Amino acid sequence: MTETVESQPATLTGGGDQPQLLIGGRWVDPHSTETLEVHSPATGERVGSVPLADATDVDTAVRTARAAFDSGVWSSTPPAQRADIIARVADLIDERGDEITALVSAEMGAPPSAISTLQQLPGTGVLRAYANAARDYQWEEYRTGLFGTTRITREPVGVVGAICAWNVPLFITCNKMGAALAAGCSVVLKPAPETPMTGNYVAQLFIEAGVPAEAISVVTGGTETGQALVAHPDVDKITFTGSTAAGKAIGAACAQTLKRCSLELGGKSAAIVLDDVDLAANAFMLTFLGLFNTGQACVAQTRILVPRSRQDEIVAAMVEAAKAMKVGLPSDPEAQLGPLITENQRNKVEEYVELGKKAGATAVLESERPAGLDSGYFLTPTIFTGVTNDMAIAQEEIFGPVLSVIAYDDVDEAIAIANDSSYGLAGTVWTNDVERGIEISTKIRTGTFGINWYAIDPESPFGGYKNSGIGRENGREGLESFLEHKSTMLPMGYEVSAG
Repeated sequence: MTETVESQPATLTGGGDQPQLLIGGRWVDPHSTETLEVHSPATGERVGSVPLADATDVDTAVRTARAAFDSGVWSSTPPAQRADIIARVADLIDERGDEITALVSAEMGAPPSAISTLQQLPGTGVLRAYANAARDYQWEEYRTGLFGTTRITREPVGVVGAICAWNVPLFITCNKMGAALAAGCSVVLKPAPETPMTGNYVAQLFIEAGVPAEAISVVTGGTETGQALVAHPDVDKITFTGSTAAGKAIGAACAQTLKRCSLELGGKSAAIVLDDVDLAANAFMLTFLGLFNTGQACVAQTRILVPRSRQDEIVAAMVEAAKAMKVGLPSDPEAQLGPLITENQRNKVEEYVELGKKAGATAVLESERPAGLDSGYFLTPTIFTGVTNDMAIAQEEIFGPVLSVIAYDDVDEAIAIANDSSYGLAGTVWTNDVERGIEISTKIRTGTFGINWYAIDPESPFGGYKNSGIGRENGREGLESFLEHKSTMLPMGYEVSAG
């Protein structure tokens, strides 16, 4: 039986050894006796440890979340009040940006500048977007139909299990908790095992901002922890960000009890470079969007489709841009690319590079383990030419700094290549003619698309087609994914009072 050590709210904590679990906003001793060690992928230094929560710990967290939801302590809070609290979390993150950046950087190795632009800015952005959505949302309406008047209400789905990936942990945690809590749900957060302390930290910020402590729990752990959360009968919805393989397993498990689920999964996005592109203006961004976060991004534009007539100059500009992106430690202010998350991941990326060469592609820029950075899992970028879209490096998500340049002869062929993928998360087109770019966007089977750049906009729906997932995050659509719609038929002839 899990026992509460002390009956006071949890104090804010970041790195170091945390031997307890945050259950209902209080630090409690875990049932599990196992721990999860966290080391920096940049330096190899030990960051700290957390409990490896087991099924009993998950059950305690879920039962706590269920009791909180059923009590109405948060689910009955007016949406406008919930919105103010969610927005306050964004303010707290901005106020403590340096502290949060240090923690995230220690866990996943990214340079502070990357954390600021790829995690803190969009993280606070989605929180404020969910706050706006909650304020503006039509929570109740009346419709007149065949049988008279129906009252339609939107209600929180219930207890949410939020399972996060490690690649942008601050952003993903904000996105999942912000949407679920804005909807009025209770949350059991399961951070990635590589970045559990970021999850603990952000969860505490929600409590500090005013979310009732009972509505928030965090179960740190690995695959078995997540499986216990997905299987728990008192969890009403799972929201997951991670690999497509894991997402399929989670979707299958949720189907057994018809549990709601949102799945934000992998990608193999194509950047279509048209023949009128302004290369001087766009070469760096084109290359950056495939390599940012060291390629560890589901929306990375890793297939670069180029007109055969301009292939050589485009490739030369990309190589120059990639070489200019410095790989380095978080402490290096000039570093733009950090390490890969684990040694296994670096080995996997190197295996893909070899696989590409064996398939006949040419590495015009080939990755290497940079000198002087032996303490971490660093790898410089690779750019392949001579790639055909049936090669593994063009079809499989590598999750590393590897770009595949594929030549095409006409735009219809480029569109066909872009769509010839089991994924459909993101994409871009690069052109001087914006209207032409918009026309092409209508022909690409992806959930998001950009013209001459790409970003995940906090106010706009984000998600994918095909194997890139189910459901949408961000904005009104992200809020709605945590709501149920109820229709209450009123007696025939009943008139709703004004106001």
